Amino acid sequence: MGQRAKTINVITTIILIVFLIGCTKTNEEEEPEPEPTGIPEVTTSTISNITQIAASGGGEVTSEGDSEVTARGVCWNTETNPTLTNDHTTDGNGEGPFLSTITGLTPENTYYVRAYATNANGTAFGEQVSFSTVSNPEMPVVLTIEITNVNQTSATGGGTIISQGTSQIIARGVCWNTSPEPTFDDNHTLDGGGYGSYTSEITNLNQSTTYYLRAYARNLHGTGYGDEVSFITMEAGDPPTLITSTITNISSNSATGGGDITNQGSSAVNERGVCWSTSQDPSLDDDHTTDGPGSGLYSSQLEMLEGETTYYVRAYAINNSGTGYGNEVSFTTEVAGVTGEPCPGLPSVTYEGQEYNTVFIGGQCWLKENLNVGLKILDSENMTDNGVIEKYCFDDLDENCDIYGALYTWDEIMKYTNDPAAQGICPDGWHIPTDDDYNFTIGFLGSEFLAGGKMKSTGTIEAGTGLWFEPNAGATNESGFTAHPGGERFSQGGFHSLGEHSYFWTSTELSEYSAWYINIYYQWDDVSLLHTIKGPSYSVRCIRD
Repeated sequence: MGQRAKTINVITTIILIVFLIGCTKTNEEEEPEPEPTGIPEVTTSTISNITQIAASGGGEVTSEGDSEVTARGVCWNTETNPTLTNDHTTDGNGEGPFLSTITGLTPENTYYVRAYATNANGTAFGEQVSFSTVSNPEMPVVLTIEITNVNQTSATGGGTIISQGTSQIIARGVCWNTSPEPTFDDNHTLDGGGYGSYTSEITNLNQSTTYYLRAYARNLHGTGYGDEVSFITMEAGDPPTLITSTITNISSNSATGGGDITNQGSSAVNERGVCWSTSQDPSLDDDHTTDGPGSGLYSSQLEMLEGETTYYVRAYAINNSGTGYGNEVSFTTEVAGVTGEPCPGLPSVTYEGQEYNTVFIGGQCWLKENLNVGLKILDSENMTDNGVIEKYCFDDLDENCDIYGALYTWDEIMKYTNDPAAQGICPDGWHIPTDDDYNFTIGFLGSEFLAGGKMKSTGTIEAGTGLWFEPNAGATNESGFTAHPGGERFSQGGFHSLGEHSYFWTSTELSEYSAWYINIYYQWDDVSLLHTIKGPSYSVRCIRD
């Protein structure tokens, strides 16, 4: 072999070695870093309330991972897969749902959003969602409805929203003044939000006065007004004349009364009923019924009374000129059942093949066990409005439903209605408790700082004497309510808090998307009335109508 060929072979060998070294380094550099372990799990919420410069988002930490979540929120950017190096919020810590306000945006731009959660092991991100900011914002369109029930000091109005504009309605009502073109800066009502028609009660008016009124609706971009209407309040006249009926059907917590309107006065009676108190001369400032309009005889049902107590009662009737009261009568309620004992005359109820005991607390009759009715579905499935009651059992185990009762979403217990005190999935003659029902029980037991211990079942898991984790603080169950720690199912699936929390739904909404519930906790002896989105699944009790 010639010298030139040898030289070429050497050069070729060197090039090959350099190439192989480069490939080795490239492979080493491209080897991905291992994913961190023990990080949280988080989902991203749908974006809402989108304006030109802001929007609402959030997420839900469904698992904290191996350590406590110390920060959570959302991050966003005009490019995909935003991280904490981009704009982001900080919205508290811990597990569960959270809300975030996304600000500093520009109009007519597309943004990408991910929820995040950080613990000591690292940061986890939820799925990516996107939205576009508004270009030309529109105010709501609203119609003013006719004014009715005009009297000396009040009237009834309202409106109909036919378009919410380019964002959700945040307030609606009517505004009025003695000058034309009233605005939200004048006297106004607040009558919720949403589409459709609504009624507004206009009060504190002066008699014989002309008022101008407009319906209004507000969204995130501004206020829309309906057509202006006017009305004149009435002059002084005669209120109704009436007689209070004798009280009958007296029990420990209820009675029947009523009245007889002998003269409606200078205008038709638009409201009537009875009012009562433990003091003489009861008025509409005290407890009272509302039993419709009209004259003549009518009947009223007095509820939520205390046992062995003397009450004073007067019938009342209202027309456009004022309120008339009947003569005063009195009565004394019967001896109440003993708190913590079965309800008088109703020790148990058989419902859907299962027997439930009852317990009498402060004049209220409760089921003593959590409801456990319906067809069991798995954690991987969602409850639907299919005419069939569906339930979750903690960890998908039938035995947990037998011990703790079933878990239900708010919509499921209400049978997909939103009527307060609805029967829902309760037996006939019973209903889903309202927040007022629970507040009455809590007040009867002393206060929110004492009631939890008096409502919890006693004993602990560690001692082999109960279902709660230690310390089961303050548990006496002297009320007989016997709350067991049935835990919850998260909105997105997954069970949590067995042995730690008793969560009970109420039938009272906070908004279209949220409702009130009570929480009794193993480390406290109080009880909390809270609100949350309607997605989680909690326990439910029934209360007698």
